[in-house]
Amino acid sequence: MEKRSIIHMFDPMPHNSPFDINMAMDAGFDILMPYCNVKLENINALTQDTIFSRGAAGVKRTAIFIGGRDLLLAIEMLEVCKRAMVSPFDISVFTDPSGAFTTAAALVACVEQQLLIHHAAQLKDQKVVIFGGTGPVGSATGIIASLAGAQTILVDHLSLDNAEEVAKTYNRRFSANLQGACARNDEEKMTLLATADVVLSTAKAGVQVLNAAVLKNLTQVKVAGDVNAVPPLGIEGIKRKDAGEPLLYAVNAAGAVGVGALAVGDVKYQLQHKLLQLLLTTEQPVYLDFRIAFEQAREILR
Repeated sequence: MEKRSIIHMFDPMPHNSPFDINMAMDAGFDILMPYCNVKLENINALTQDTIFSRGAAGVKRTAIFIGGRDLLLAIEMLEVCKRAMVSPFDISVFTDPSGAFTTAAALVACVEQQLLIHHAAQLKDQKVVIFGGTGPVGSATGIIASLAGAQTILVDHLSLDNAEEVAKTYNRRFSANLQGACARNDEEKMTLLATADVVLSTAKAGVQVLNAAVLKNLTQVKVAGDVNAVPPLGIEGIKRKDAGEPLLYAVNAAGAVGVGALAVGDVKYQLQHKLLQLLLTTEQPVYLDFRIAFEQAREILR
């Protein structure tokens, strides 16, 4: 009799994400075991408790998911999981804190697709400006874009020091080439965007980052992307389902197009589902983070 599939969901936050629990169930896992308030020092013991109890047949039906909100902590937890494995009891691990890795991968892949379709351009060497860039989704988006060769700027709405510190931290950790910036008002946003090729809004839900007045001053932007589906949307004029429609209000930027939250969300949903199913179907253990997520998001759009 085949053993039931189990996914153990480690989360450093006070509760596990209902979104992730729903996704894991829909991906086909029989049993979901959520753990909250998990600390880094707990991961080794939890991992070894997970792998040694099921036997050689059971480990292929067992996986770990790491959530939370802290990108660096999630990556550290993934690495501790890997080091805790003892062959032949190795199992697969997937980390996606706050859904940031799959959302960011989907956003960058969608933007890359529209650059190619509408401007015959690659992401490499494009200037990408990310508002809300110091949050989980913004930071993950910046790391992915930078590693793909884009000149990438993380924008904080209050503190230049914070933006620069976040950029330096991720540059050291992932060999990225991020820059930090601050834009507190429309004038500072327009100055920052004067030479931007791509503008992205990954700010808090329900916060409008770029209004029509700012968009009318853009001359170089090719693609704008917004992951906010809660009114008011992050970039005025982008509709939730936009996937390459003309960027409303950007009247001075020839051929500028927008990508909306639901267009990104559709790819994100497919991507997270695909990666969760991979935990169940792979013959060899896999360790999934934003890098694999971006590869697979590209594949979905291809």
